[in-house]
Amino acid sequence: MKRDGVATGETRGGQTKAAILRAARERFAAQGYERTTIRGVAADAGIDPSMVMRYFGNKEGLFDAALAVDLRLPDLAAVPAGELAQALVRHFVERWEGDPADDALLVLLRSAVTHEAAAARMREVFAAQVAPALGPDRGERVAGLVATQLLGLALTRYLLRLPPMAGLSPEEVIAAVSPGVAAVL
Repeated sequence: MKRDGVATGETRGGQTKAAILRAARERFAAQGYERTTIRGVAADAGIDPSMVMRYFGNKEGLFDAALAVDLRLPDLAAVPAGELAQALVRHFVERWEGDPADDALLVLLRSAVTHEAAAARMREVFAAQVAPALGPDRGERVAGLVATQLLGLALTRYLLRLPPMAGLSPEEVIAAVSPGVAAVL
């Protein structure tokens, strides 16, 4: 809300919180949980560290908030079976091509290797979002197999930036990875 052309505390507070979350995602993505500090996040957001504590309580609270993951999966029920794999791969590639440093799923993937709470959150995300989106006839086993393909793609292209994967165009990635996903569907 604005009063006389000036943002109110609620709007400024929302902007500050968003800046903190963006800085936290970038730090967690680049450094992982262990090496990320409240002071570093605050410096990146251009605020005092006490503001991070005000909004999130502690590093664990900040981590939890930064890792709120909504895969924003499209309605896959309307996708013809022969196009499902490509639709899934395209969805994730387009998402990660935008701003991978700010993508909570990539932050979660990087952190899940060394932080048990992140690993548990990753399991929750795929059980609660991917498995249901694939439909009741496919189940968690298929969702797990799809996850191996998609998370492997995320790891090699967006986190490790392996030259063979990083050098492909998004369309080449979609064309190359879709058959693997189709095989497990």
